[in-house]
Amino acid sequence: MAFNFGGAATNPASLAAPGFGTTTTAAAPAGFGGFGTTTTGGLFGNTQNKGFGFSSGLGTGTTAAAGFGTGLGTTLGGGFGGFNIQPQQQQQGSFFGQQAPAQSNQLVHTANALSAPTLLGDERDAILAKWNQLQAFWGTGKGYFNNQLPPVDFTQENPFCRFKAVGYSCIPGSKDEDGLVVLAFNKKEADVRSQQQQLVESLHKVLGGNQTLTVNVEGVKALPDDQTEVVIYVVERSPNGTSKRIPATTLYSYVEQANTKAQLTQLAVFMSVTRTELSPAQLKQLLANAPAGVDPIIWEQAKVDNPDADKLIPVPMVGFKELLRRLKIQDQMTKQHQSRVDIISNDISELQKNQATTVAKIAQYKRKLMDLSHRVLQVLIKQEIQRKSGYAIQVDEEHLRVQLDTIQCELNAPTQFKGRLNELMSQIRMQNHFGAVRSEERYSVDGDLLREIRQHLKQQQEGLSQLISVIKDDVEDIKLIEHGLLDRLG
Repeated sequence: MAFNFGGAATNPASLAAPGFGTTTTAAAPAGFGGFGTTTTGGLFGNTQNKGFGFSSGLGTGTTAAAGFGTGLGTTLGGGFGGFNIQPQQQQQGSFFGQQAPAQSNQLVHTANALSAPTLLGDERDAILAKWNQLQAFWGTGKGYFNNQLPPVDFTQENPFCRFKAVGYSCIPGSKDEDGLVVLAFNKKEADVRSQQQQLVESLHKVLGGNQTLTVNVEGVKALPDDQTEVVIYVVERSPNGTSKRIPATTLYSYVEQANTKAQLTQLAVFMSVTRTELSPAQLKQLLANAPAGVDPIIWEQAKVDNPDADKLIPVPMVGFKELLRRLKIQDQMTKQHQSRVDIISNDISELQKNQATTVAKIAQYKRKLMDLSHRVLQVLIKQEIQRKSGYAIQVDEEHLRVQLDTIQCELNAPTQFKGRLNELMSQIRMQNHFGAVRSEERYSVDGDLLREIRQHLKQQQEGLSQLISVIKDDVEDIKLIEHGLLDRLG
């Protein structure tokens, strides 16, 4: 995360780390200079196209999915019917059209409030300009500059606000066909997991209760402030047995309806977003121009400093509240990563134990195999003796007997293998004996540990000395008090 607090102004709403989640907040008309009417925060990591403003903020409009409103579950190709969502008319964006003059006037009024207010007509206007500058830098208050015009509202979205930074968020990787929609619950993760089956049934009822639809939970993840992220998708089955996931944009459009949203609110859902990837054109358009209030130089530098341009995207963060939220999310992710590392560590320990057990069993089976091989060899020897009983010794058997006698003589020779083995056994017994004696008589302590022990004992001694001094002083004071009391009584 690259923080630039106190530097060039950045945008108000933030696209916080998609890896951490998303938050949808309404932006001011001047927000992000093209990021759209809504932006996404960092609670859910993946953002919808609307969140980045490509559907409404950039003038491309918002349209519902085709075929959305006929009969839910009738055909796979006929769309997502039954939700009774009427297609919305495409709204031609006025972000660069009608809003441009308003934004221009807003900037002129802001500049007048900061540099040349004419409210009082005397030297007090200079003091007022400095006060307006302080409010603009802080991102709060109203800037009065003219008796004939309303004051300028200074928010953290204004380009002069100093409390801004640039961070990086993960680029969503899911496709619209995956149908992933994120629901944020005001419940703890443990409560959501314990009631997951009831939650699925409730969501199925909210979606109309159609038997051709199945609600599935892709994942559950804890969020800061005792909130939980639940990723769902809906599968539609056709009469011929085939099935298909409902597109994410289609499902999200239904979830955002007023009546559906009210029912979800009763289930403690406070936010819903889609998890769809950005097209190359959308990503290029998002990075082309710096958000409103962000210095283009800082924006370009943020793009250059991007540690992984294929997976991360620079996003502005405005205000300490946004920074605190980002830190909470990162802390939550750190805890989740640590929890996963602990699980992996436990799995590795268990695998190591299983490996040690397996190695011991393999050694045991090897010994057993050797014993069985010897027994089989003995049986074969006895069987061969019985089979050859009454026959004269053959030539090859005589050669084998001579070779065995030669090997036996070499093994029994004092300077050969048997003598060396006896000598090695003697040395091993002596080393074991002397090692046991040394372990009983000698002790060794590491040098660093000795220094720590000395330091600890020294501190203990100093503490005792100080305690004795305090006790002596207290005894003297008590004696003094006793003498004073005796003098008064006498």
